[in-house]
Amino acid sequence: MVTVPSHWYNIAADLPIPLPPVRDPDTGPSRIELLTKILPSVLIDQEFSGERWIPIPDEVRRMYEKVGRPTPYRRAENLERALGLKDVHIYYKFEGVLPSGSHKLNTALAQAYYAKQDGAEEVVTETSAGQWGLATSIAAALFGMRCTIFMTRASYRSKPQRRILMQVLGATVHPSPSELTEIGRKLLEQDREHPGSLGIAISEAVEYVLKEPEKRRYLPGSVMEFVLIHQTVIGLEAIEQMPEQPDIVIACVGGGSNFGGFTYPMIGMKLREEGFEKTRFIAVESKAAPKLTSGRYMYDHPDTSGILPLIKMYTLGKDFVPPPIHAAGLRYHGAAPSLSILVKLGIVEAVAYEQEEVMKAAQLFARCEGIIPAPESAHAIKAVIDVARKSSPGTVIAFNLSGHGLLDTDAYSKVLGIQ
Repeated sequence: MVTVPSHWYNIAADLPIPLPPVRDPDTGPSRIELLTKILPSVLIDQEFSGERWIPIPDEVRRMYEKVGRPTPYRRAENLERALGLKDVHIYYKFEGVLPSGSHKLNTALAQAYYAKQDGAEEVVTETSAGQWGLATSIAAALFGMRCTIFMTRASYRSKPQRRILMQVLGATVHPSPSELTEIGRKLLEQDREHPGSLGIAISEAVEYVLKEPEKRRYLPGSVMEFVLIHQTVIGLEAIEQMPEQPDIVIACVGGGSNFGGFTYPMIGMKLREEGFEKTRFIAVESKAAPKLTSGRYMYDHPDTSGILPLIKMYTLGKDFVPPPIHAAGLRYHGAAPSLSILVKLGIVEAVAYEQEEVMKAAQLFARCEGIIPAPESAHAIKAVIDVARKSSPGTVIAFNLSGHGLLDTDAYSKVLGIQ
């Protein structure tokens, strides 16, 4: 019987080259010191840890069990038949069974726990499609804390279902850019209809925390290494659940959290020569924000205003404003430093798709397997379908179905032409 892991996995211990250090810009105050003011203190230690295994606090582990971990690992036999595959097996890890509807709750619970340990009364974050905002709202409610969320304006308007659920849970949700912060006001002066971006929402959240740092803590939803560490409960469970070792492992990428969470325990085993030696790992992104396939590997700010320190990653530039798309959770300009290294070294492959072809793949999966996938997760499904059609008999493919799409009716109504 599979149980919730007792430790998270940290790939920094097994990377062929060290993670590039976080850096301050050449001018201005230290952004690295700023992290100690806005993040729960334990997360600073985890971000720079070189330990392979990081213990999961008992209370967090109990919370994981309370919300439904371990999550299921299933075979998509109907999809295999629909594709006419000959002895090609497709499996998926389904994170959509969690109360938030996505994998985001895995790190939200951990971060809220550590914020509570620091004595914080309020947690603050950004969100785009709303999966992270909803997860943070749930975690804050479970730990009895206030919650403030800056939601990209395009998603605030197009995805009212998640916004409403955040408010049901007690969160205060602001459209970003907002009138609440200096950067928000500046952008709204330039364009009252600014669609927002994750980089802008991050800047607003950090600025808001700094107004009362003794009471507030900032919780990031992706990109930071500790976020990917917390998400490795997904891959650690999956390894125990696998009836056969996959030849190809696939997940979508916004900032890297669900990809890292699913694949890193397997990539770590490959790097240590303990298994998965012949497995290919494929990261799938949106062509609307193609940092891994079209970005530059360089030091850049993870937020638009440059409040946070520089990290080395594949990036489209902190000022990049992606167009509004169905998969709003993939509209981020950069990728986690560890994932960027893995792509740079060729250990992880990267592909990008247009949203129209992705949503067709989502409909096929829904009609075969009975699960409506989130538009973000549908990118992985599109890659799975393409790879499976080219695979020889005996190939095993596994992917992370990181969330359901039951709150993404806006995306599906547009695909179906429903007003």
